Amino acid sequence: MGGPASFRPKPGSIPESPGVYRFKDAGGRVVYVGKAKSLRQRLNSYFADFASLHPRTQTMLTTAVDVDWTVVGTEVEALQLEYSWIKEYDPRFNVKYRDDKSYPYLAVTMGEEFPRVQVLRGAKRKGIRYFGPYSHAWAIRETVDLLLRVFPIRSCSTGVFRRAAQVGRPCLLGYIDKCSAPCVGRVTAEEHRKLADDFCEFMAGNTGRFVKRLEREMREAAAEQEYERAARLRDDIGALQRAMEKQAVVLGDNTDCDVIALAEDPLEAAVQVFYVRDGRIRGQRGWVVDKVEEATPGELVEQFLLQMYGDAAAEALPREVLVPVLPPDTEAVSELLGEHRGARVEIRVPQRGDKRSLMETVERNAVESLKQHKLRRASDLTARSRALQEVADALGLDQVPLRIECYDVSHMQGTDVVASMVVFEDGLARKSEYRRFSVRSTEGDVASIYEVISRRFKRYLEERSATGDLDADAMAEPGEGPGEGQGEGQGEGLRTPGIDPETGKPRKFAYPPNLVVVDGGPAQAAAARRALDELGVDDVAVCGLAKRLEEVWLPGEDLPVILARSSEALYLLQRVRDEAHRFAITYHRSKRSKSVKESALDEVPGLGPARRQALIKHFGSVKRLREATAAQICEVPGIGPSTAETIVSVLKGQNP
Repeated sequence: MGGPASFRPKPGSIPESPGVYRFKDAGGRVVYVGKAKSLRQRLNSYFADFASLHPRTQTMLTTAVDVDWTVVGTEVEALQLEYSWIKEYDPRFNVKYRDDKSYPYLAVTMGEEFPRVQVLRGAKRKGIRYFGPYSHAWAIRETVDLLLRVFPIRSCSTGVFRRAAQVGRPCLLGYIDKCSAPCVGRVTAEEHRKLADDFCEFMAGNTGRFVKRLEREMREAAAEQEYERAARLRDDIGALQRAMEKQAVVLGDNTDCDVIALAEDPLEAAVQVFYVRDGRIRGQRGWVVDKVEEATPGELVEQFLLQMYGDAAAEALPREVLVPVLPPDTEAVSELLGEHRGARVEIRVPQRGDKRSLMETVERNAVESLKQHKLRRASDLTARSRALQEVADALGLDQVPLRIECYDVSHMQGTDVVASMVVFEDGLARKSEYRRFSVRSTEGDVASIYEVISRRFKRYLEERSATGDLDADAMAEPGEGPGEGQGEGQGEGLRTPGIDPETGKPRKFAYPPNLVVVDGGPAQAAAARRALDELGVDDVAVCGLAKRLEEVWLPGEDLPVILARSSEALYLLQRVRDEAHRFAITYHRSKRSKSVKESALDEVPGLGPARRQALIKHFGSVKRLREATAAQICEVPGIGPSTAETIVSVLKGQNP
């Protein structure tokens, strides 16, 4: 393939009108669909500077061999055509939202002669009214059990219904008055459909008139001294009220909205939606998406709105959609959804009040959903095995890296430099093996990586030498003789490598990794390789993972290894790198916090570490200590009047 330059449109051939464009591969398959306010401006951005594009966009362009476009009149038409093409062609580089699990719906089969209420999952079908989704199927069954007292519509399967009609005897639900038994002709098809319509109307939120009707009938029955009927109506009212109470009231009675929140990382995003009807949360649903294309949060929201509401029934669209960030073409999206609903749909970001509080709740659910998705993916044995094999194949390793160590350096403008070492075995974090380093070098991240790798593997060689698992010659560095004490115990055949014979616990640095990952690019990877080579360690592979573009660098290579964005290998390496970063940041913050607390007292003559710590413990912070008088400072054990005066003078910037 000739690359993007081979199919770049001729200058001036691209119109400046709004429109939709398609990139196609050599087989004619559409690999990406996009829209633009100005086709010329958008398409020129793909071909202007290939090197500056995001790696995902570069991969798309190198896969494609042709591009075409269609001009439309308005941005709304562009949105409509973009959605139609994405649905038709299913392009591999477009974002696709998928359910993070199969949510159950309460469904009423209005397309049948005798509608049936049931629990359904999966894709929606024509002729069926859906309510929900619900988090659990048992929540639907509890609601249905309560409502069948008042709306006794059919809930049995087709086979049970036909068999009852043949024998002329209804099922148990017909005998306990939780089904009107249309199978044996107790009600006509029209009467049964009226019950189904009332059931659907109640589930849609029009609850008030049914409760009022039952209350009126109950009073009439009591006035006519039909006390048994009045008691049954009273129980029916209680059942409706309990069904209504199962949905939490969060907003005003007339509030009709969907609340959408987003949580994302460089590879994936999770979306959560709460459906609020008449002020009550009627359902909840979640999606997870692989970010196969570069997209801002606003663009993710826009794509989600189109995919979620594109095939929805008009009555399923709310009056208001609350989002975390506005899509780039808010007015166009709002107009498109309004056309689909038949009335205006407002898209906005809640700023304050109950709606903002509810948005924060949905955001917490989105964060938790993404976290749970990652945990499920990480704990999947098949996915872990595939990830390790993909890493081995991509890096050219002889065997899968069952033990991976990752190193990250953290500092604040070159001060308080620390580093972390995290360990993953069989694709899972082994936190007992984590280590942290206080770095002595102040010459930058490359020198810090070199120092940390050298220190770690020197300890490894020392541990192996001490247990007799390493020959003396292997322990010696170039120009040095064998290490001291290496002859003791080397003849013992029952010694377990890496295990302390006295305590029975693993030694800290006794196990070597199969793969060392450093957070950084080619310079950091080369520094790690140099440290290992100087120690004579040649059986440990090294790579660097650059954070910005998620590129994998091998020592001595001019070009990075590009892993597929959806690959399990990249997911594993990113998780290892992020964990090393988190562990390093945590250590750096604690170290910096300690140094900040004590640094102001370092200049006080005669004040040692113990008394500095006692002062901080007594006052809580240097700020409070600075505000204290000499008499108050004297209350600290071990601090005399002259020392207190000196502390006051130093903290106020005076010479003691």
